[in-house]
This record gives sequence, structure tokens and C-alpha cells, in this order.
Amino acid sequence: MHELDQRVVAITGAAGNLGRAVAQAFAAHATHLALLDRDLAGCTATIEQCSGQASARAFEVDLFDPASVDRAMAQLLDTFGRIDVLANIAGGFTMGPLLQDTQDRDWEFMMNLNARSVFYTCRRVIPSMLDNGFGRIINVSARAAEQGKGRMGPYCASKAAVITLTESLAAENKFANINVNCILPGTIDTPQNRADMPDADFDKWVPPQALADVVLFLASDAARCVNGAAIPVYGQS
Repeated sequence: MHELDQRVVAITGAAGNLGRAVAQAFAAHATHLALLDRDLAGCTATIEQCSGQASARAFEVDLFDPASVDRAMAQLLDTFGRIDVLANIAGGFTMGPLLQDTQDRDWEFMMNLNARSVFYTCRRVIPSMLDNGFGRIINVSARAAEQGKGRMGPYCASKAAVITLTESLAAENKFANINVNCILPGTIDTPQNRADMPDADFDKWVPPQALADVVLFLASDAARCVNGAAIPVYGQS
């Protein structure tokens, strides 16, 4: 994927398991990496784990705070001059109580973490992509967005919102050479999930590296005709 050489790739949630895998996948190319996370030390650790010829910088950001997102993106643009690819990897899951027992803070946390963060970053980045006449945005939804599950209402709703945002952004920018897609992971093979579900068959889960491969594809010219898609990546589960 030589066309990724010299592209500027911004990755949110870069200190997490999937964000780290995505950064490592892009680092195999001569890509300029902008790694964003609330955990700045974790971003620095991700940079240290990346191999290849990529140049990388870490940026601290609170994705719940639009002012923080604006500052981080302004710093990123001052550093690299543009953003070619935005990979919205930040997100998470919490099992909840029944909906009637769900507190406002639990609802807000899931919506902030999984949906509002995507809204804030895309709102800030798309004008720059429009100015440059090019952009690729990859969001992370989830298999659970396709069908609501018990005790998972806020999570399912927040991930469903990501699909709808992706489709809307794709429609708004389809004539501007900006493609917007999302992936729908099944259960991701992470240390946290193994600890939470010790009796599961881990071999059927999705390795972070496999998801990173799909993100890399969506950022490449091979996916130039893919726009507004929600791509299942379920593994064997």
C-alpha cells in the first residue's frame, strides 16, 4: 500500500489495545502518525512499540470535551499541516443494569465515549479534509449495534449512533473525495476481555491485528469506492 506513504494518519484511543495495533499497522509504512489519547504516557509507549519508518507524535486529548478536541486537532494541524486519515478507535463497553435502573451518568458515559467522541473529531477534521480535497475516516461501531441486547442498552444505542453518523457523513461528503466507513467488531481478543470471560474460546475472537488490517484497507486506495459501509469483522464468534 505504497499510497499510504507520507499520509498523515490521526488515531484516537492510541493508548488502547486496538489503537496500538492500528498504529503499528500504519507504522509499517512511511506514514506520519498523530496519536491521540487522554493517556499521553500510553501514546508515548505506543510510539516506542511501533517499528518502521513512520514519524509519530503524541497528543493529549479529552474526547468528551469539544474544546480539548479543538486544541489537539489545531496542534496536530500545526505539526503536520493536514490530516489525510482519521481513525476513530477510541471507545469502550460496560455492561449495565436493566434500562429502568440505568442512571443518567451511565447513559451519558456510553454516548460520550462511543458516539459524541466521533462527532467531535469528525466535526473538527472534515473542514481540513475539504480544503485538501481528500480524506478517509474510519469509525468503530460494534456487532451489538445491529441488534439490541439486554443490559446493554446504552452501549448498543451509542454504537448504533456511530453507524448512522458514518452514513450521514458519507452522504454529505461523497462528492468531495472523502470516504467515511465504519467497522463492526465482534468480541475483540484483549487482556481485559479474557479476564472478564475466562471460560470463553479465545480462538474465536477477533485479534486486534485483524481489525487493524481492515482499518488499513479502508484508508488505502484499494477502498476508494467503499463509502458509507458498516463492515462486519466478527471472527468465528
